[in-house]
Formats: sequence, C-alpha cells, structure tokens
Amino acid sequence: MTGKLDGKVCIVTGAAGSLGLASTDAFLAEGAKVLLVDRDEVPLAAAGKTLARYEGRFALCAADVSDAAATKNYIAAAVDSFGKIDVLFSNAGISGIIAPIAQYPEELFDRVMAVNVRASFLAIKYAEPHMNDGGSIVVTSSVVGVTSDPGICAYATSKHAVIGLARTAAKELAARNIRVNVLAPGPIDNAFQKNIENGITQATGHDGTELLDSFIPLHRHAQAAEVAKMALFLASNDSSYSTGSVFMADGGMHV
Repeated sequence: MTGKLDGKVCIVTGAAGSLGLASTDAFLAEGAKVLLVDRDEVPLAAAGKTLARYEGRFALCAADVSDAAATKNYIAAAVDSFGKIDVLFSNAGISGIIAPIAQYPEELFDRVMAVNVRASFLAIKYAEPHMNDGGSIVVTSSVVGVTSDPGICAYATSKHAVIGLARTAAKELAARNIRVNVLAPGPIDNAFQKNIENGITQATGHDGTELLDSFIPLHRHAQAAEVAKMALFLASNDSSYSTGSVFMADGGMHV
C-alpha cells in the first residue's frame, strides 16, 4: 500500500516536542524520510529512540533554529542524508512569559521573535533552493495568531507574524508549485502548554487549564496526534490546491 509521503524527504523542527514528534511519526508512517531538528541533543535522542521502528529513514540534528549558520547546517544534513527536500515543517517555538507589555522583558521579547519568526524566515530562505518543485512548507502558528489575550504580547505578535511570512512565501513560491500553509493549533495537552497555563494561573489566580477549556467549544485540549493529522494533510498532496491559508486545529477556540 502506498503511503501519502512515500519517498518524500521532510524536515521537522521542534521535533522533540509533542507536536513535532507526533507529526514526525505520522510522516514516517506514511513512507517519508525525516530529519528531526531540535535545540537540545538529549530530548532529540530520546525522540529518536521512540522512532526506532523506522530505523534508516530518519536522522537527528541538534540546532539553534534562530541561527543562520545552524539553519544552513541542518538543511545540508537533510540533503546529504536523504536528497532534495519535499516538505519543510517549521514547527519550533517558545512561549515567553505572561506579563503586561509595560513589564515585558525586552530581551525575552527578542528571543521569542527570534525562535518563532526569524527561525521560520531562515528555514524558508535556506531550504527553498534545495526543495523539489511541488513541495510543501508548513509553518506552526497558534490560535493566538488570529486572536490574542492580555499578557502574551511576544507570543501573539510572533504567531501573527509567521502568518504574514507564510502568505508572502506562498505567493513567491507558487510558480514552483511549492505550497506554503499555516497550522494554527489551540491548546495541546503537553508540557509546552502546561508551562503557559502555569503562567495564566499565577497571573489570574484561576486554574489556567480549566480557564482555557472554558473558552474552547469542544471543552478540551487537543492531543498532539490529532493536530499531527492536520500537519500530515498539509504536507501531503491531499492539500494540493491549498496555499497561503491558515488551518485551525483549535476546537473552535477562535470562533
């Protein structure tokens, strides 16, 4: 049986996190070859162990995705390992803290923008020349890429920004039939989200998880595997006529 990504070469950044790992697993299950990229070697190695059944079809590369030289390095590693790239999933991100704009640390604002925006810019800039025509680029934004709330100026700004980046890239790369779309998840049941919700709890005095669930029409967080199905859809030819679009996976939170 032919997989949706048979023989396709993919890069996934933020691959050691729950969404990155679930998406990598989904890509591999559909026949892809995947380079997993993450900043820290220990969780990256742990992610690799969970994928041992796909031995020979994935490789690991530790990199600071906000650094141009590191970006060039992981792209070269993907090409050297597997050949020209078909799918780029720019998924790495950090959340920052919960604080009013007047009290938000400038250096942290800059770091959030570097990891959440500059990294996607660099990934597209340096991957595109090594991509096959007809490929797919997926950039992770967030429900707060189309909404916002008090206290999240850096995160919300960054997640709005990558939508503009992706829409620009979609128009620039359409001549090569390279599609560029945005995946915008709501809260996912993982450690990354728990850190955000701990900040909400401290800032509001109310349980952050329960508070967010009350804003979601489906009244629950997503599982990473659910959102990974959307990433697979966007990576594969199932989404062949979609580009420049924002695909929500937020349980209706933005409505």
